[in-house]
Amino acid sequence: MMRIDVLTLFPKMFEGPMNESILGKAQEKDQLEINLSNFRDYSANKHHTVDDYPYGGGAGMLLKVQPIYDNLQAIKNATPHTKKRIVLLDPAGAPFNQKMAEDFSKEEHLIFICGHYEGYDERIRSLVTDEVSIGDYVLTGGELGAMVMIDATVRLLPEVLGNEQSAKTDSHSTGLLEHPQYTRPAVFNNMEVPEVLKNGNHKLIEQWQLKEALRRTWQRRPDMLEKIELTDEMKKLLEEVKQEQ
Repeated sequence: MMRIDVLTLFPKMFEGPMNESILGKAQEKDQLEINLSNFRDYSANKHHTVDDYPYGGGAGMLLKVQPIYDNLQAIKNATPHTKKRIVLLDPAGAPFNQKMAEDFSKEEHLIFICGHYEGYDERIRSLVTDEVSIGDYVLTGGELGAMVMIDATVRLLPEVLGNEQSAKTDSHSTGLLEHPQYTRPAVFNNMEVPEVLKNGNHKLIEQWQLKEALRRTWQRRPDMLEKIELTDEMKKLLEEVKQEQ
């Protein structure tokens, strides 16, 4: 079972998303344990403040190191035998991607720290193993980013999806965008399912799926093709795609 701890000033933000759909089912099946900590509860200040003005001046307030440190220590003391990966949500962090989600899914204990205000006391960075961002934009806090990463990670845990093959063939997991897919009816508003998908020839179906995945990737995310090693078959199919345009 994977354990996930989230340090946040707004734990109620997680109540809906973390208890519905795949995440909710994973917890019901004891495949996942999620714990939320309000690090304001760990503030040594009598007013329970967690932020202060930056030394040297500057706009905004910074999260203080003490509440974060004490919250992390409490988690470590409660789970002394688990190997922990501690993730700081930060716009300056490494971009989150599918490869990172796959790496996270192999961990037994993940801890996410959700920031707020203008930024962090730099000493907080010494407490973590990873600094991660979900994109080149700024949110009001790290909560939504943590939810995105948790969802992307948990769905990769063994048996969580119910069909392990689903995760393996997702867009980005293969290095390509996923090929078009269809379900019944075979014809809707004069739009038909491609004949190749109905003929039962699995070899032809797989070739069609690969070609269409290459087509979609080349049309929408050509940069992805530069990051994978194409087989001879993929090169041939890609050339066909380009000639068909």
